[in-house]
Amino acid sequence: MTGSPDGNAADAPDGDGRADTFYAAVGGDATFTRLVQEFYARVEVDPVLRPLYPDDELAAAAERLRMFLIQYWGGPRTYSEQRGHPRLRLRHAPFQIDSAARDAWLANMRAALDALDLAPAAEQVLWDYLVSAADSLRNTPG
Repeated sequence: MTGSPDGNAADAPDGDGRADTFYAAVGGDATFTRLVQEFYARVEVDPVLRPLYPDDELAAAAERLRMFLIQYWGGPRTYSEQRGHPRLRLRHAPFQIDSAARDAWLANMRAALDALDLAPAAEQVLWDYLVSAADSLRNTPG
């Protein structure tokens, strides 16, 4: 999977729900829903990430991530229909994301991904993207 035409891997186009997408190959909505549920269960108790979310925002943030990942990997375009272009860097600009936040995000996402028990090749593709996306969102030294 390559990035968008402007080179930003985090904003790559989706596949409109076609059967030949990564989204379909790994189990579709159910897989990405579970990934996000597993991830946010960890975020709720993470000392680095939890303070970034107001109490009333956690569920909404989880839904946005779920919709984004589904669209990114070739599922329905619900994210863009509801929120417009992803613009991940712009949407994350108000938050101080340093190396500690990036590392915490990746540690929690790694544990969530491990819980899915995907085929190793699919897991590696997804993990490589997540690492790249997390790296691209760092906006604070440290």
